Amino acid sequence: MDFLNILSNAIRGAFGPEAAIYALAAVGLNLHFGFTGLLNFGQVGFMLVGAYGTAVPVLSWGLPLWVGVLIGMGCAIVLALILGVPTLRLRGDYLAIATIAAAEVLRYLYRSEWAQPLTGGVFGLKSFANGFYAINPYSSDLELGWLSFSSRSLWVMTVAWGAVALATLLVAALVHSPWGRVLRSVREDEMAARSLGKNVFAYKMQALILGGVLGALAGSLLAINTQALNPDSFMPIITFYLWTIMILGGASRVMGPIVGSIVFWFLLTVLDSFLRQAIGSGLIPSSVMASSDVGAVRFAAVGLGLMLLMLFRPAGILGNQKELRLDVR
Repeated sequence: MDFLNILSNAIRGAFGPEAAIYALAAVGLNLHFGFTGLLNFGQVGFMLVGAYGTAVPVLSWGLPLWVGVLIGMGCAIVLALILGVPTLRLRGDYLAIATIAAAEVLRYLYRSEWAQPLTGGVFGLKSFANGFYAINPYSSDLELGWLSFSSRSLWVMTVAWGAVALATLLVAALVHSPWGRVLRSVREDEMAARSLGKNVFAYKMQALILGGVLGALAGSLLAINTQALNPDSFMPIITFYLWTIMILGGASRVMGPIVGSIVFWFLLTVLDSFLRQAIGSGLIPSSVMASSDVGAVRFAAVGLGLMLLMLFRPAGILGNQKELRLDVR
């Protein structure tokens, strides 16, 4: 087995475009749950409207890509208002039900025949980010011995990790401000925050909008990275990957989503490469596991790892167990 190849694949996975995009979406989710206590189980819905809000204006109306990104973020604001106005005055589980249902409704709406003229329906959309790659400053691939990155991946990584850095700095500034301290008080005890004259609904709505916008930006970058959109790429399981990343890194920690995404994708890619090489070399007989089973096995292993993490370190790698309880009501 080529362990150097396994390691190089794992490093590319840990720092590649997908890791950065998921980290950005998890930063928004962390603002929802980690700092405010909002049970958002539909972050993928914000990613979906951000992705299609970026692609549709470019293909249908000929607008520049950066305008499409702004439209995608605007769609996230509208979605947050639609979800938040009727639910944020109620218990947290109402928001959880509304968000996971809304994400699925949007997926079916975008893949419907009625929406096909704009969204492409089940066939999706393609080749809408050519302008982005036309200004790629990297003229050649990056070769670091046994580790390499394509110029295309380098360009997306630069933009995506730059967006993660800016979002992290923004969240760090906000949560250490008086506004952020109110969010923490809302997370810990809404009644106490209300008794001090704070408009809890307004603060929740602001957090939901800001976290949703970050999710939409992640969706835009996901669309740009793949240059192909399909509604079925935004399944509910994406949200639970984001929850895994957030909990793994440490909810309520500014750097938690970044650490969680790097570790998550490193482990996922290590396991995938190891299993495929083990099957190819005969170390694992085909009668025990086939290559088509690798995808399911690696996510089952991640699920098992998350269960062990919740048992032995429920606050995550960077989290403070004394500060955050994961049974927010």
